[in-house]
Formats: sequence, structure tokens, C-alpha cells
Amino acid sequence: MTAPSRPPLKSITPTSNGRQHADAARARTAVGEPKGVAEGVPIAVRPDPQQGDGRYPVAWLHICAPRGAVPTATSKCLCGRDRSAVGKARVLALIADHEAHRDACPLRTTQKGRTAA
Repeated sequence: MTAPSRPPLKSITPTSNGRQHADAARARTAVGEPKGVAEGVPIAVRPDPQQGDGRYPVAWLHICAPRGAVPTATSKCLCGRDRSAVGKARVLALIADHEAHRDACPLRTTQKGRTAA
């Protein structure tokens, strides 16, 4: 026994000439800006006009103290320091420790005054 044949899912309209579709596609493209580029957006990559002054962030102190809840804080530095505290007294101590780390951080201290080992 053979299964009944199914009708095609897509109806293809017969054309008298295969060139009609190609000619229609060519007629739609216009000469000018490349496709996919929005108006007013430059195509070439340009250097960033905002020049920095050489400073960049090294250490971060994140404090979260919602009203009526226990405060938390996190102190992170690019030198590898990563500390956290929970509770009002410990958060205040971490803030003081974070401020003291500014002077002790090896990434922030200058190497001019040190002697070579």
C-alpha cells in the first residue's frame, strides 16, 4: 500500500520568462549609500574625539544602605584587593580602610622614591 500524495506546501506561480525576476531585483537597487547604513551615520571608523587626561579608575567602593535594612559595602581594587562588610559598624570600618588603601595601593604609589632591590 502506498500513502496518498500530499499537495505542495508552497504554490509557485509559473512565469513565462525567468529573466523577469532578475530584472525586477536589479531595478529595485539604487546607486548611492550602501544598504544597511542609517542616515547620518558615518561609515568610516574615526578616532574617539574625547581624549582622556590619563586618569582611570583603580579602586571602587560600593555601599548599599536601604532604609530599615542592614547596610552592606564592597571595596575592590585592581591590585587584587576585594573586601566586603555587613552591618553598620563594619561598613564604617571598611570605608575607613578603603580610604587608607589609597596611600598603600601599589598601583597608586609612585616608584620614584623607592630604591631598587
